[in-house]
Amino acid sequence: MNSNKLKTYNNPAPGRILISEPSLKDFYFSRSVVLLAEHTTEEGAQGLIINKPLNIKLNEIVKDFPKTDFPVFLGGPVHPDRLFYLHTLGERIPGSELIYDNLYWGGDIQKLIDLIELKLVNTEQVRFFIGYSGWSPNQLENELSQKSWIISNATKSSIMESEPEKLWSNMIRLLGNDYAIWANYPADPILN
Repeated sequence: MNSNKLKTYNNPAPGRILISEPSLKDFYFSRSVVLLAEHTTEEGAQGLIINKPLNIKLNEIVKDFPKTDFPVFLGGPVHPDRLFYLHTLGERIPGSELIYDNLYWGGDIQKLIDLIELKLVNTEQVRFFIGYSGWSPNQLENELSQKSWIISNATKSSIMESEPEKLWSNMIRLLGNDYAIWANYPADPILN
């Protein structure tokens, strides 16, 4: 990640990220970074937690999937029985939805499998997720008013970062001095 300070925003939008405040104690969202893929006031929001890899490989959980080294991430609590994915393959995957800046989600899974089998895709181009994060209309806005999240920008490289476990603290540091104390906030203040 570069050393440029991250910008903060007041309004959620596709392509922006949500950075959880450090005292959020939810199993899924504690110290999480969520990429928003969709947001409307009428339908709510959808996104993927991008910094919580699971200790499993894709071919271990998806029957007949090619043996690969693609990691699987915890995308969120909604539909934990479904597979979702982000990619930078654009129109090479028909049916993909552009989120922003050549970052897409979804599309024709069989076409993606074909590209993986031909070794034309690598782990820096695709991220797989079990489940997604979803908010009903006004739910995210309510959480934002309670200061549970900071809305910021992200680069494609930070989203596809090779060390996702460090992404939350890296993002906090890049928010600047106003948030510096958060980066060192203990996961459990009682143990401090």
